[in-house]
Amino acid sequence: MEDKKPAKSPKGKPDSLDTELYSKRQKIYPREVHGLFARWRTFGVLTLLGIYYIMPWIEWGGRQAVLFDLPARKFYIFGMVFWPQDLIYLTALLALAAFALFFFTALAGRLWCGYACPQTVWTEAFLWMERRIEGARPQQMKLDKRPWDFTKYRIKATKHFVWIAFSLYTGYTFVGYFMPIKELTTDIITLQIGGWALFWVIFYGFATYGNAGWLREQVCIYMCPYARFQSAMIDEDSLIISYDEKRGEPRGARKRSTDPKESGLGSCIDCGICVQACPTGIDIRDGLQYQCIGCSACIDACDDVMDKMQYPRGLVKYTTLNRLEGKHTHILRPRILVYALLLIALTVSVFAAIINRDPIALDVIRDRNTLFRETGMGMIQNVYTLKLLNMDQKPHVYSLSIEGMENAELKLDVDKIEVDSGEVLEISARVEVDPAVIKTRSSEMNFTLTAIDDPKLTVTEEGRFMGPVAGR
Repeated sequence: MEDKKPAKSPKGKPDSLDTELYSKRQKIYPREVHGLFARWRTFGVLTLLGIYYIMPWIEWGGRQAVLFDLPARKFYIFGMVFWPQDLIYLTALLALAAFALFFFTALAGRLWCGYACPQTVWTEAFLWMERRIEGARPQQMKLDKRPWDFTKYRIKATKHFVWIAFSLYTGYTFVGYFMPIKELTTDIITLQIGGWALFWVIFYGFATYGNAGWLREQVCIYMCPYARFQSAMIDEDSLIISYDEKRGEPRGARKRSTDPKESGLGSCIDCGICVQACPTGIDIRDGLQYQCIGCSACIDACDDVMDKMQYPRGLVKYTTLNRLEGKHTHILRPRILVYALLLIALTVSVFAAIINRDPIALDVIRDRNTLFRETGMGMIQNVYTLKLLNMDQKPHVYSLSIEGMENAELKLDVDKIEVDSGEVLEISARVEVDPAVIKTRSSEMNFTLTAIDDPKLTVTEEGRFMGPVAGR
């Protein structure tokens, strides 16, 4: 029989294109599983959600422990206050997170995706609520096939009401990291919440509801870039979730009393429970796939089946490609060692820099409108604007001195330099020098700011003194 070719237009092109770039989503009903990895995943979800929802309510030193006060440009993280000048630390922390991702991926695949990714964490929470309301996987599938009636409307409405309420609380908590959450709570109760705060509560809540309630695995498969480049970060010695094909094949259904060796079958009974447990709907028996998020649900599901069949566990397990092929596995290989050393070095450096950072800062800005001027006493004077930043947790009184110019005299427009915690104080300073000691038109000098009550808090900033050269 001849194959029929699609009809062509006058220009020689097919009238229709049968290939779809994006297949229509088939709803996935992940089966609830129990086991070691499920307990670890539950522990991770509860821990991370607990940190997220509880942290804004913790106080430290009389204020919210973690608060990113964008209008004031102050970031409070426990006992430290970070300023826009500290952006370098954020860059370092992002680099640290990247190296950690490289290290754990090279070591054991997508641990981040399976246990700590926000998409996974909130999806697990939504799945838990869905199971409590609609029932287990068979009940959910039966409910969706059922015609719309009062019972179905009631169950679906209850589920979405709970989802939306949880999502809005998530958005409310998110905004609580950027404005004091107690103040936000009062504004909501009194219906005086600001427009931008309300917008972000609704926006973040809608994002949570959409991603965890509706999109779910679509985010992991189509939207997350990590799924695409993970293959470049693993090798034959990386621990990945794999199906032992040599042991499992040929697969086939059988009774528990059937001896697989006598019947010529492998350990896999082809029950499909590993597929039912997968939140992205893949079959782990088809090999490593980019859709796999490393949640290990298929391991727990398969181990449970192996226990019931009285077969050894481990048909689906964490292993390496080399071990599956009977080769020796090298866990401590050069890539892992390099990542580990870089991760340790960067971690120590970042936290040492944060702990030892100067809690005070001084900016020296010379008046550029006038290079210098001569006073009535014949002295050469330069005018400066000094910006003093106190990043410590308590106020300080400071002394200011200058070095580098012989017999230079410093005059301030304030009698006492007192800067409150988190305050930026701007003062005017004048430096007067005898013209006889000026050797060059531009001379280097240093301004030193020291806390009177704690001499360890000191900072030195360079400045320039402009003046005429004697004898010219």
